Amino acid sequence: MGASQQIDEPQRDQELAELLKEVRRIDVQASRLVNNLMAGGYSSVFRGAGLEFEGVREYEEGDDPRSVDWNVTARVGRPFVKTFKDERELTVLFLLDLSPSMEGGFGAYSARQAAARVSACLALAANRNNDKVGLIAFGREVEKFVPPQKGSGHVLRIVRDCLALPPSGGETRIEPALDYAARVVRRRAILFLISDFLTDGYRRALALCARRHDVIGVRILPPELAGPLRKGVLRLRDPETGYERTVNWSSRREREAYEARVATWRAETEHDLRRAGVDLMDVPISIERDPEMVARPILEFFRMREERGAKR
Repeated sequence: MGASQQIDEPQRDQELAELLKEVRRIDVQASRLVNNLMAGGYSSVFRGAGLEFEGVREYEEGDDPRSVDWNVTARVGRPFVKTFKDERELTVLFLLDLSPSMEGGFGAYSARQAAARVSACLALAANRNNDKVGLIAFGREVEKFVPPQKGSGHVLRIVRDCLALPPSGGETRIEPALDYAARVVRRRAILFLISDFLTDGYRRALALCARRHDVIGVRILPPELAGPLRKGVLRLRDPETGYERTVNWSSRREREAYEARVATWRAETEHDLRRAGVDLMDVPISIERDPEMVARPILEFFRMREERGAKR
């Protein structure tokens, strides 16, 4: 146990340093995108839970008549309207899948490593907007809960947990994490459900959670789930069940059968999220390391939400 720990800790520190270096690279090299679109897009896409009364001002042409403050209008003798400001402070909660299937894949990063990078970018954007950030890590059950707080140090802790928490055992179950989030977060919040979604049985809990919160499904797609397969004979092992088999992806029939199953799974997942009122952000993992791999889908998602109009 001690030897394993000595090996694992430097690896985790190296991974964390690499992650922070990548986030800084996004921040510096793509400052316009990060500062204007990622941070600005974040604040315009994710708004406060309600409106707070700010004051009154004189009526101007084009103002909504429903906003007239009749008490002030009657007292002053001229029309005045009420003004409100958005309750800016938000709570952002990451629901992170720690199941064994998030540890593998044929990409430059594992699904777990990609998920940590997504969480880091979104958490930094939230922190810049003075929002609280929290974490629910889950596998078969909830493994860890980090209550939402503010501050750069807290964001760093969440990023470290995304990388350092050990994988859970057994098959993925999303439902307990959704139920837990619904219990511990009472006010409307933004929930990023980050998973490969290689599971079932969560649809009712997802729909119930989405009635109270703005839930976004972040689907991590390793190359074998994102596009055409590379040819070859491979020995594969299911990390959650331990089942092993040899597949010949040079066989056109076997490859097409597999790709058809993946296409069906993807379509069913998208249908289930859409029915629950949950937006989907797909994050394909590239085979070669790509500095824009995480920023690109986040920015595309922000643009989509801005064009459609922020959910309330």
